[in-house]
Amino acid sequence: MLTPATVTRVVGAALEEDAPWGDLTSTALLPAEATATADLVAHEAGVFSGGDVFSAAFTLTDRSLTVDLHVGDGDEFAPGDVLATVSGSARSILTAERVALNFTQRMSGIATLTAQYVRAIDGTGARIVDTRKTTPGLRAFERHAVASGGGNNHRFSLSDAVMAKDNHLAVLQSSGADLAPALREALSKLPHTTHVVIEVDRLDQVETVLAGGAHTVLLDNFSLEDLQAAVALIGDRATAEASGGVNLDTVRAIAETGVDVISVGALTHSARALDLGLDVRID
Repeated sequence: MLTPATVTRVVGAALEEDAPWGDLTSTALLPAEATATADLVAHEAGVFSGGDVFSAAFTLTDRSLTVDLHVGDGDEFAPGDVLATVSGSARSILTAERVALNFTQRMSGIATLTAQYVRAIDGTGARIVDTRKTTPGLRAFERHAVASGGGNNHRFSLSDAVMAKDNHLAVLQSSGADLAPALREALSKLPHTTHVVIEVDRLDQVETVLAGGAHTVLLDNFSLEDLQAAVALIGDRATAEASGGVNLDTVRAIAETGVDVISVGALTHSARALDLGLDVRID
């Protein structure tokens, strides 16, 4: 997802937004020939993500800048660790600084939160996945950060899989048709490679959506007892996915019900940006 073309497009737009007519402060105050070295320093512990994005913010600003990454995406770091070093034109470094930090702090925050969820369910056999609750325009960046933290990605977009939620099913059933035959009829028109996820919010709906052709049954806001019962009903006929009410205090118990997948919107919509700083050393 995080292709060079995507990085260039998104980071380029951010740089244009931040300095549409250049960096007035750096141009006015700093000699054109001044050079500097800047270290990306961690002010708290975390998991790194966004190395290519960090580098692009500087090299798209000035191709003569040199960026050395000292950690890779997915690496853990401690307070005080130097994560990357940038050298070259002082004007260019300071022009790109905020965009580079904004992306890297955000992505590392997502990676760090994801790693906490992954650790919380260690040994259960379940896996943590993200959702489409991402910042518009930044989905590839945020999904990459989830992967950096050891999580997995759900469908990237509406075009990638069928995922029928309660509103879809309400419209489908509005004609009075039985749900299972209506689902089978609708899904018969799809390519055989298309994955089908059907959401249910009651235990008595599980058999119906399985009969309708669901490959994954999305168990939304189920109690722990109902999750266990649903997992037993589903067996090996489909993937059991839990969603709703998931946080770091509840995720272990949810995983222990035997579900295969736990989708967590908070990975991307509620992650806190990490405290990283760019410390400039004058050459």
